[in-house]
Amino acid sequence: MFQNHKVQRKLACLSAAALLWGSLSIPAAKASGVSSPPADNTRIGSKSQQDSLSSRKELYEQMAAVTGIPWFRLAAIDQYERTIAKKGNAIPSSQTRLTGISIPPPRWCGPLNPDHNDTSPASISFFDGIGRDGSGDGIADPGNDIDLLYSMASHLLQYGSSASDFSIAVWEYYHNGRAAQRIAQFAKLYEHFGRLDLSGNAFPLPLGNLYSYRSTWGTGRSWGGARIHEGTDLFTPHGMTVRSTCYGIVETKGWNRYGGWRIGIRDIDNRYHYYAHLAGYEKSLSQGDIVTPGQTVGWVGSSGYGKPGTQGKFPPHLHYGIYRDRGTIEWAFDPYPLLKQWENGERRAKSKKKNR
Repeated sequence: MFQNHKVQRKLACLSAAALLWGSLSIPAAKASGVSSPPADNTRIGSKSQQDSLSSRKELYEQMAAVTGIPWFRLAAIDQYERTIAKKGNAIPSSQTRLTGISIPPPRWCGPLNPDHNDTSPASISFFDGIGRDGSGDGIADPGNDIDLLYSMASHLLQYGSSASDFSIAVWEYYHNGRAAQRIAQFAKLYEHFGRLDLSGNAFPLPLGNLYSYRSTWGTGRSWGGARIHEGTDLFTPHGMTVRSTCYGIVETKGWNRYGGWRIGIRDIDNRYHYYAHLAGYEKSLSQGDIVTPGQTVGWVGSSGYGKPGTQGKFPPHLHYGIYRDRGTIEWAFDPYPLLKQWENGERRAKSKKKNR
């Protein structure tokens, strides 16, 4: 029985390789099993962004067909790895891969393996490394997309195939609760929309002449202690509609003594969009819900600077902030340039549609 299981796994692996080589136009290894140099499946050259996304999704789907792990879970891990990528781990442009997953050598080869460049599946397994040969060429190559995805999938399968098993497997890999949360959010977004391209943004207020804003990043704030202003204030009448600027998932909703009634939305690029001083929320929205650009999330108010329900300590306005998570820290950056970009882009699109 055990031998049959091993044979089935090997056939599944080779089937995956055949499928992936075929779709990526990569020559397959010889059926004789003779080792050949690893196929260069890592270069996407001058392909457009859409071509790259299409190739990535095809890769996820084909690995899902072999391993049983839904494509959107593999995509979520890959996307999380992209958002926390550090300069030191960046892949040279001449060797750009389809995936963004990077498994550290001690994890790939095994923590006690004296050879951190080991690509032998047998010795990697002996030292309890997670590196696997997914392409069938006899080499466990950490620079090969197929090997990387198959290795990650193999790790996940050790814990089971349910959504809760997936969460446990992600925790065991990263040992970081925030990483597990982000990956679960990304998987939910990909599953809901059924695609990788979740680009596109909207200005947080309806276009018109009933609002004004300027760059207020870094200005001083005194209430609650000395601090700087981490966002842009958009002044507009009380009750003005507040819209989601992105495709994302509601991460936080409720009272904050600084921001009053506020809502926070996480997008697929691991950016947290923060809307504060609201008068109220769209009633149908709950934590964990998915939103799209331009969707109503609440209304402008003057809440905050006190206990729950405090209102009117400043003129009504929307405080909009944006934060980026890099895995270990989350930091704010000036949203003003993006707000101008989204406003101008929406105006151009509106004008173009009107002139048709």
